[in-house]
Amino acid sequence: MTGTADGLGAASVPAVAGRAPAESPDPHGLGVSVQPLDTIAKTQGVFPYAADLWAEGLLWAAVLRSPHPHARIVSLDTSAAAAMPGVRAVLTHADVPGDAAHGRGVVDRPVFAAELVRHHGEPIAAVAADHPDTARLAAAAIAVEYEVLEPVTDPEQAFGADPLHPDGNLIRHIPLTYGDPAVVGDVIVEGVYRIGRQDPAPIGAEAGLAVPRPDGGVEIYTASTDPHADRDLAAACYALPPELVKVVVTGVPGAMGEREDAGTLLPLGLLALRTGRPVKLVATREESFLGHAHRHPTLLRYRHHADAEGNLLKVEAQILLDAGAYADTSGEALAAAVSFACGPYVVPHAFIEGWAVRTNNPPSGHVRGEGAMQVCAAYEGQMDKLAAKLGIDPADLRMRNVLATGDLLPTGQTVTCPAPVADLLTAVRDEPLPPLPDADADAADWLLPGGPDGAGEAQAVRRGVGYGIGMVHMLGAEGADEVSTATVKVQGSVATVICAAVETGQGFATLARQIVQETLGVREVHVAPVDTDQPPAGAAARGRHTWVSGGAVERAAKMVRTQLLQPLAHKFGMSTELLTIADGKITSYDGVLSTTVDEALAGKELWATAQCRPHPTEPLDESGQGDAFVGLAFCAIRAVVDVDVELGVVRVVELAVAQDVGRVLNPAQLRARIEAGVTQGIGAALSENLRTARGIVRHPDLTGYTLPTALDVPDIRVVKLIEERDVVAPFGAKAVSAVPVVTSPAAIASAVRAATGRPIGRLPIRPQAAVGQAERG
Repeated sequence: MTGTADGLGAASVPAVAGRAPAESPDPHGLGVSVQPLDTIAKTQGVFPYAADLWAEGLLWAAVLRSPHPHARIVSLDTSAAAAMPGVRAVLTHADVPGDAAHGRGVVDRPVFAAELVRHHGEPIAAVAADHPDTARLAAAAIAVEYEVLEPVTDPEQAFGADPLHPDGNLIRHIPLTYGDPAVVGDVIVEGVYRIGRQDPAPIGAEAGLAVPRPDGGVEIYTASTDPHADRDLAAACYALPPELVKVVVTGVPGAMGEREDAGTLLPLGLLALRTGRPVKLVATREESFLGHAHRHPTLLRYRHHADAEGNLLKVEAQILLDAGAYADTSGEALAAAVSFACGPYVVPHAFIEGWAVRTNNPPSGHVRGEGAMQVCAAYEGQMDKLAAKLGIDPADLRMRNVLATGDLLPTGQTVTCPAPVADLLTAVRDEPLPPLPDADADAADWLLPGGPDGAGEAQAVRRGVGYGIGMVHMLGAEGADEVSTATVKVQGSVATVICAAVETGQGFATLARQIVQETLGVREVHVAPVDTDQPPAGAAARGRHTWVSGGAVERAAKMVRTQLLQPLAHKFGMSTELLTIADGKITSYDGVLSTTVDEALAGKELWATAQCRPHPTEPLDESGQGDAFVGLAFCAIRAVVDVDVELGVVRVVELAVAQDVGRVLNPAQLRARIEAGVTQGIGAALSENLRTARGIVRHPDLTGYTLPTALDVPDIRVVKLIEERDVVAPFGAKAVSAVPVVTSPAAIASAVRAATGRPIGRLPIRPQAAVGQAERG
């Protein structure tokens, strides 16, 4: 990878997509556990990330952020900062030549606050200087006079509050109506649920490097997960045509969707264009917490109706998403929440109202399983309440109501994909339970909730078993045009894949190699680094690169396969369909033709470009009805927990997982993705909550924000993977990462209810909610 500007050499930005060694080791192809090429570099700590970038003549950037969640900017004086030695540029809203606002879903967020500050940490100005310390000192020297305003931090108050934004406080309202509102069940249960603000907490904070070009354009090197969208945002901001802005993807240190803060990305190019020199910015962890999007805090009110046998009749729900100061992708999250509010259960009548509103809280947006995770915790809490009221085993109650292929969602859409929900639940229910701890064992203290240094006593520990069943949609929804383009080139015995699908850790680069190996029989496959000179592939979210980009690679590889086989087929008077490629050999059905792929490719250069575009969807109508989703994925989890009912400390003993995966393309990679998703769900269930006090983020660091560690992660047992191929998906595979994130918090909460008998209605679970033990009826 090379830059076009002076001083940025190829060695400055190492290629991160990786190349296969000259002799690719076995195994290879689809269905086997091919190891990612970057595994060793990442485990050794030498993998190049965006924070490692460097260029000759480098300047350093810093961003001044608001200390208030809501304030009017009375005056802004940058003169002291600009006069500091070593400072090369100071920019505010007045220095933005193009669009002053940006946004992933709705364009409503200013690059720099001009008149109003709407959340704690909102960008006010940016500085470029010779040294990073100088840049930060200069940013701190910018004099801002604020008129502090009363923040709106309760989303319920947003409906009656003065508008926080010219677009108003209501971002979207979805009233879903399905069936007869007059239906009343023999048994009714109600519940209120609150879900906290989970942060993506990527391994590395946001970072990037912008390099001005001689033609007046700019190149931005950053860990983007959607480079073409970032390019378009930047070009609009810089008042440049898109062809003069290039985004080059560097190593992505983990991603849970579009995690980047554009408030970090956009100032980089502005500063580089202003100074004419490369500019680098590495956000602190605090800035990362303040700037990028989080999971929507959600308030949910539910009422379930059932008959005396436990068959669901009607679900009524109100769902309120706190979007924070700006809309971002909150409308999409709300659509998922409302559509999946009843869960993977057959519900003849449903009446769901959902709202997403602006507040002065930190921004919310796309985080893995958005919308679906919040409602899963609520509807599974309702199923536990219903089971307790009816005196039915919780697993049996769920089994009576599970969804199957051919059933209808409350949106009116028919479930046409495989939906083996009953088989998933059966698999985890019938799995043997883990043994109780041996009180005489040497490690007994380690098995107590809180560990050996806790204050608990073994006599206060109660074990609980709970269940969660979750569902997510794959790809975009409501008419989103999901398309990806890929090129496969073969020269000699070496293949190259060119596709702008970003490898975020989900395994796309490995999958692309496997597809080409399987289709063409070549072992050495290169995956080119990603930049915006390539055709767009879309965002790395919702399993779309496995489906859409993987499908494009497969189609291109098949086109090259035809080019390779046609001369041989013509020579022997047969069709290409009668030739097979396996183990590096080309053979005919009758054995007359037998040659190696290397011999057939000798002296040739073959290439093809193809697109993959799934079938179209449609927006939900004014009643919440419509075929809004391309495909669905399902998961069932049984959680076993030990709870100290005196201290309220929870230890997750085991999570048994059964998942609907369509087809296993890489067994080791798939299981790793499931385990990672479950672990993220454990954090959401027990510890992860970015706390705020009247809009001010408290402890925006990895000390105050508690992530689960290896000591917190229990035995995660993948007890069953159901491979029922989705006929409309390339390879028949389904997304696997999001649905265990959605399901595991609900399962853990269910298990804590079983251990304590208490109505756990808040995630993460607070110790005081698990203290004491309710009387059993």
